[in-house]
Order: sequence, then C-alpha cells, then structure tokens
Amino acid sequence: MLKNYFKIALRNLLKNKVYSFINISGLAIGMAATIMIGLWIADELSYDNHFENKATIAQVYESSSNNGEIDTGPAIPRPLEFALRQDYNDNFKHIVMSSWTQPRYLRFGETNIYRQGNAMQEGGPEMLSLEIVEGIRDGLKEKNAIMLSKSSAKALFGSETAIGKIVKVNNQDDLIVSGVYKDIPENNTFNDTDYLIPWKYYITTQPWLERAKTSWGNNSFQMFVQINENTTMEAITAKIIDVKKNASPEEAEFNPQVFLFPMKDWYLRGDFENGVQSGGRIENVWLFGIIGLFVLLLACINFVNLSTARSEKRATEVGIRKSIGSQRGQLIFQFLSESFLIVILSFVVALGIVLLFLNGFNNLASKSIVFPWANFMFWIVSLIFIVITSFLAGSYPALYLSSFNPVTVLKGTFKAGRYSSLPRKILVVTQFTVSIALIIGTLVVMNQIQHSKDRPVGYDKEGLIQIPVMSSQFVGKHETMRNQFIASGGVVKMTAMSSPITNVWSNRSGYTWEGKPVGFQEDLAHTTVNYDFVETLGLKIIEGRGFSREFATDSNAVILNETAVKYMNLTNPIGKLIKDSDVDDPNPEPPLKIIGVVEDMVIQSPYSPVKQAMYVFEKYGNIAFYNLRLNPEKGTSENLELIESTFKKNFPNTPFDFQFVDEEYGRKFRSEERIASLAKVFTGLAIFISCLGLFGLAAFVAEQRTKEIGVRKILGASVSQLWMILSKDFITLVIISLLIASPIAYYIMSQWLQKFSYRTDISWGVFLIASSGALIITLITVSFQSVKAATSNPVDSLRTE
Repeated sequence: MLKNYFKIALRNLLKNKVYSFINISGLAIGMAATIMIGLWIADELSYDNHFENKATIAQVYESSSNNGEIDTGPAIPRPLEFALRQDYNDNFKHIVMSSWTQPRYLRFGETNIYRQGNAMQEGGPEMLSLEIVEGIRDGLKEKNAIMLSKSSAKALFGSETAIGKIVKVNNQDDLIVSGVYKDIPENNTFNDTDYLIPWKYYITTQPWLERAKTSWGNNSFQMFVQINENTTMEAITAKIIDVKKNASPEEAEFNPQVFLFPMKDWYLRGDFENGVQSGGRIENVWLFGIIGLFVLLLACINFVNLSTARSEKRATEVGIRKSIGSQRGQLIFQFLSESFLIVILSFVVALGIVLLFLNGFNNLASKSIVFPWANFMFWIVSLIFIVITSFLAGSYPALYLSSFNPVTVLKGTFKAGRYSSLPRKILVVTQFTVSIALIIGTLVVMNQIQHSKDRPVGYDKEGLIQIPVMSSQFVGKHETMRNQFIASGGVVKMTAMSSPITNVWSNRSGYTWEGKPVGFQEDLAHTTVNYDFVETLGLKIIEGRGFSREFATDSNAVILNETAVKYMNLTNPIGKLIKDSDVDDPNPEPPLKIIGVVEDMVIQSPYSPVKQAMYVFEKYGNIAFYNLRLNPEKGTSENLELIESTFKKNFPNTPFDFQFVDEEYGRKFRSEERIASLAKVFTGLAIFISCLGLFGLAAFVAEQRTKEIGVRKILGASVSQLWMILSKDFITLVIISLLIASPIAYYIMSQWLQKFSYRTDISWGVFLIASSGALIITLITVSFQSVKAATSNPVDSLRTE
C-alpha cells in the first residue's frame, strides 16, 4: 500500500511539472535558508564549547555606582586577587589574573611577526584546557617563558621544533618557548590569543603594575576563575560580593559589588544595563531563528495554496477511491505521503543549495561553519525537520482533499464552495505580511547604520594612519621620528597617543577641580597625547589652544572635549586646574592646567553618546601609537613606501604595521552590517518564495478562468481590462498585507532602535519604499500569467463549449 501511495505521488509530480517545480523549489529554498540559519545558530550557541571546564569557569566582574547609574564590567583591581586567595581560596580550583589582549612584536632571528596575546598566571593554560602540541601545558611557571599558538610557532620557526628556542618580545626581552598549543577555534572568546606570557614577567615590565598591587581604585586587570565542583557561582558570589567595599573605605562610596560572571553567558548574554544583565547576542539568535521559521512557513504556505487550489482536479480521484471503499484515514495518509515525498526531494535539493552557497554564507556572516556530515545529531534533527515540515505543509491539504463527498463528485455537480478560496487568501496575506515586515525591518537597520556612519566624528579620519609602537624601543623617539617622517615627504603632520584614535584604553577618576559638586563621582576617558595632536587629527578648537612647543608649562596641561566641560560643570574652563586627589601617592603629579576645549570626537561606539574625555600631554614618552597625516599631494602607495622606508631605517628588526583610521572606525559597524546583510538575504528569499507561490496561484486562476476570458474578449474586452480583472484580487491582498505589516514592523523596529542612544527615526519613506516595492513585485509576478491569458486566442478556449 505504501509503495502504491508513493507511486501515485510520483505520477502526480510528473504530470503537473510546473506546480511540482514551484512546490519543490519553493520548499527547497525555504529549507536551505532554515538549514543555514540553523547552522549559524548552532555555531553561536556552541561558542566557548571548546573549553572542557566551561560549566565551572567564570570571569570576575564588578558593578559600581556612578552618579545614580550602575556601571558593570570585567575590569577589576589587582588587590582583589590577594583577597580571594587569602580568604576564599577553598572555593576555587584556579584563580588566574590576566592582562587585556595586547599586540606585541615577536622575533626569532630575522623573522618578525606581530601577534595578539595575553599575560596570564600559570594556571591559565590548564583552566582553558589548551591542547598542547609541543612542550608542557604548565608553560607559564617560569618568569622568562612564553607559550605560542601553533600558527605563531610555524610563522617563527617553520617546521623546526619550537621548544627551547628564544623569542625576543618587542625587541626588548628574551623569552624561552615552553609550550605550543593548537590554535584556539574561531567561535571562542580567546580566539585571538596567539601567545601567552607569564604574569611574573608582565608585572615587571612597567612600574605602575607594581604600584597597582595595593591600589583598590585601579581597575586595570582581568581575573578568570574556575570554581570547585562542590559549589556554585551564586554561592561564591554571595560570599565575595562586598570584598572590595569592605577592604577599601575610599571605594565604598561607589558601592562596588564583585560577582562571578559564568562563561556560558560571556558571548550571548554579555550586556548589562544599570547593573542588571540585559541580553546581548542572544537577541540575534532569537531574531534569525524566528526569520528561519517564517521563511520555512512561507514555503509551506505555497504548498498548501497550490494543493488546495487544484482540489477540483483531484476531486474525481477522491470520489472514486471513497466509492470503492477507501477510508478517509487512508486518503489522509496518501496525501501526507505525497507531501513527504515532495519534502524529501526538497530536502535533497536544499542540501545541494547549502553546499553550493555555504562559503559565501560564511563570508557574509564572518563564520567558519563546516557542513556537519559526520554529526549524527545533525541527521537526527534533519529527520525530525523533514517530518515536521511534511506535516506542516501537508496536513491541511490532506484534511481538505479527503473531505470531499463522493456522491457529489461523481455526479459531476461538485463545485468549490463560495468561501473555498478564503483560506488561500489568508495564507497569501500571511506570506506578504511577513515579507513586507522583513523589508521594512531591513530598511530600518540599513538606515540606522547609515545614520551612524554619517554622524560627524569630530576629526578628519581620511588620510590618517596609526602605527602601533608599544615597545620601550620607541620611548623618547617621537620628535626624531616626526622630523624624519615629514622630511620623507610622505607625512605632513604627526602626533602620538596612548590609545588608538578609535578607542579608549584608560578611564580615570579621583580628580578635584574648582566647582566640583559635592559627592560627584567622575569617570573620564583618559588619553595621553603629544604635540600636534589637534593639528594632526584636524580637531576643531572651541576654546583655548592645542599643545605647543612654545610653552614649557604644557607638559602639565590638559585639553577637554565639550562633553567633559558640561559633565564637570565648568564655566570659563581655560586656565582652571584639575588636581589628582590621591593623597596616598608618594609622588603626586602637579595639577593639570586646562589650555583648550575641542569638539567632541566619536572614539567609542558610534551609536552611543560621546564620553567625557581629557587629553593629557605625555611627558614620559610612554605612547602606544604614532598618528600620521598622509601627504595629500602624493598617492597613498607612495606615501606608505616613504613611511615604511623611514620606519625600517630606524627600527630594522621591527615589522612595519599600520592601520587606516577610517577602516578601523568602519569596523565598529561590522556587527550591525552583518546583521543587515543576513537580513537582506533572507528577506530576498522570503520575497522570492512568496512570489513563486503567487506565480503558481496566478497561473491556476488564469487557467480556471480561461473560458471567462475568452467570452470577455469576444465581447470586446481589451488586454488591459482583462489584466486588471486577473490582477486586482492579488493587489488587494498585498494592500491588506501592507496595512497589517506596517504597524507590526513599526512597533518591533521602534523597540530595536531603543538600544541605540544615537539613532535614526523611522520615516514614512521606509513604508513608501516597502509598499511600492511589494506592489511592483506583485504586479510583475502576476502580470506574466495575466497578460499571457489575456492575449491568448479566445477560439482555443471556447472550442470545447
């Protein structure tokens, strides 16, 4: 019997090739989109699964009050380590202090590479379950050791063994390779960790690191922990929450609270709002999961619509089967078998589509997804997916077709009911409601990205590059390099900064100034800069001036941005003093004199308000980046060649690495741009699937009304009149969809925009574009069949009458 069902199903497919093609291709595209989204979601949910100890690993976070708001983040003070080891060590298997990820120059012989890495305490490699290729996992025990990723080791040593070889770090210190570990996978928090250096070595590299040993107010470090199996994150947090507040009376006024933030939440639920966990990338997972279901639903709707639309052609078959004894359950099973066969064929085609476009999808989504051929769970989920889709697509047609009365059918008096087309119309409206809502949502996302890109950044980022110089070999060389770069002809201006132009690496507090409100707890973005800072970046001075070589006192000067002046409630700020209120510092810095106010620079998120910032003159030569304004009268390539030649002449053993500031700024939009790109693709698929179904329905309606069209043509109806008769029903359905989709999309996108402080408005133009696009696409889709039917010879359609 089952074999017979499938034989009939196959014959029906071959007999109705156009409708079979529409059904299979529509379902295949919908299933392919759903599979890709499923693989993307699986990759997102598997983030950090590389760690064997994921369930017991956490990062220590701190929340603190700041002028009525609660700030939360992973930056913690160094003394916290000693407090946890002394009083709470029994709760932890590992307590690991870590620096922030930082690029360093690594050199072996004549080979130089520039890699990202961390300084960690010795328990780090074991806690992170690094897979060792050479050497030992406990490779950070010795002060002069270094551990390398496999790719870094290969770049330095080729096919030679790495263990025991000496690597010069930042052309400064010699460290011995103690271990080589497999490259950490892309979907991992530590995927950019190309090397690890010992904490013992790191804390000796700069004097301030030693001073931070006793400073509870210096939140410049990270701490990772692995808890014991006989306890929980919540239990430990309850014990340590007030450690900082109890240990430091000076910090108690900020009400600092220490807690464990579990690894399972780092990637997907890493956002905090006013001290409360508020989501994160998990929102994108839900978003694309819903889009995937909708795309599949649209494909299933096509199947339902075309199956029920052709009900009269299957009515005789149903009548005969019932008259010779077939039960309704058997007929339902038969039609579900047909559905199952179509879904199986569609799934095979969908797999081919996925394999064909997976690389392109990876590029679009910035992923490294590999098709899971050997993953048993994938095939189990696929089987469930096929069964669910078969029932989703086939249940209604099976129930509808099996309900026909055999007597009515066989007497030839069967006609579809007056409201038989109503379910199809509802499903078409559903299809286009979803498609139009996706169009509106995608347009809003694109507008928000463009709105932020068009935001004035406060400096001229075009023709500006930055060169990382985070090594002692660059200390005190700024003026010499500036003169040589300008003399080369490739540079017209140059300055230096302690952080990149597009980010803030340091935030400071503990200052006093005239008129500071009582109880005010300031938080200032702190960057040290050199001469020509204002001129090189092209900043607009609101008041005062920039740093000048003509004034020796500028070594104790500071420039504020507009937001800082308002934030600090300063009036007539030029000439006023800002003092460090740290009374415990044995060598306090002299007061900083405000010499200038500059227009706000967008240096962090382009979607958020500009942070209050202070730019202090760097008098000790501790800088991180050279900032160079390229010569506009020469080509970029020529400028870079001149700069590189000058750089290599002074630092022959250091790789020449640079970044275009406009490109670095552009990276801030990548996450949203990926979301927008993916949304555009899946919106396009949704529209295509909807139009595919519309095309099939238009063909069926045109076929059904062939004789009516013939009579109308004989009576003098024009092609345009016939086109309007056949198209108006579909246009009406799309207009209804527009009326439903617009308020829904407006509400959802309004909520999405709320997470951006700097955001665009949802203009009427978005709805106009979506409406016009939907109507034009509908007319193009329907018109092919309508015009074809309207221009056919009426004699052919009336010959059988």
